[in-house]
Amino acid sequence: MTTDTPRPRILIAGIAGASLGTEIAKCLRHVGGYEIIGCDISPYAYGHYDSNFESTFLVDRGRYIVDLLALCRDERINCVIPGGDEPAVLISRAADKFSEIGVRIGHNNPDLVERLSHKGRCFEILSAIGIATPVTMTISNPADLHRVPLPCIIKPATGSGGSSFVFFARTYAEAELYCTYLRNNKRIPVAQEYIPHERGEFTVGVISRPDGSCAGAIALRRSFNSKLSVAMQGDDFLISSGYSQGQIGEYPEICAIAREIAQRLESTGPLNIQGRLAADGRFVPFEINARFSASTFLRTLAGFNEVDFYTRLSLGQLPRTELGITPGWYFRTLTEVAILPQELKQ
Repeated sequence: MTTDTPRPRILIAGIAGASLGTEIAKCLRHVGGYEIIGCDISPYAYGHYDSNFESTFLVDRGRYIVDLLALCRDERINCVIPGGDEPAVLISRAADKFSEIGVRIGHNNPDLVERLSHKGRCFEILSAIGIATPVTMTISNPADLHRVPLPCIIKPATGSGGSSFVFFARTYAEAELYCTYLRNNKRIPVAQEYIPHERGEFTVGVISRPDGSCAGAIALRRSFNSKLSVAMQGDDFLISSGYSQGQIGEYPEICAIAREIAQRLESTGPLNIQGRLAADGRFVPFEINARFSASTFLRTLAGFNEVDFYTRLSLGQLPRTELGITPGWYFRTLTEVAILPQELKQ
């Protein structure tokens, strides 16, 4: 395969509605010049019925990588971009197989994706390289919980993007109950010190070039006026959802810390960092993923099209524009679609 094509063919793997995959498609469609193909394990994924895609395909969960590789060959794909946490890990683990057939991966390096895929291990790594973090522990037994200050957050060690199956615990009894719930659902629990949201919560994107140099960083201060952005809320806590919206600005101190994190982690692609301001004013991350953020289209609207920028680098092409930032408020909503029975993806 050649990457020197007038309209590179991009496969987005994972295209469920209001998710990372469909937001990536918006970024590519916004700038133009791509043939955008999608795939998903479910016929009910919104992306199958999204006009941003030229075509979409069903793939089998049990044969995921085999089906993806066959799809890449049949559809002459130049670059595949994971559209979710699970596809990201699976595709990264099979990076050599995609390389063998000439397909680039628009993603961070496989080593970093693997290291950060487990949230407990991720924060052990961050602490080891000198990054200020909330106390975070993988919980193997009840005694482990007492090493985490209260109140705390309980969440799964893998998947979920940091928003699903997340609980707020005021007592160790509550924390153990939530850990038991996760274990009963075949998930490994992680406990993390809770950082209050009142001083500000930010989602920050850092894009690094394949050689490890930083190409840019962008920060959004989250607004919680809409229920869309709130997963859980009480009188003394707030857990954000995966739907970021709010004010994009320069935020130089926060972006500087995010750049430093990317550099120390040896990032070579997209890195998304969520964090809050501690009592001393420091930006402290509570979630990091070595992938694009589901708020990436908001960043594109602000002049920071990281998806197009990095996709072109992955294909060995020069970026069309520099990454800029237009400060302002950036909001989002949901979109509806009606599908007749005979139109359902087969």
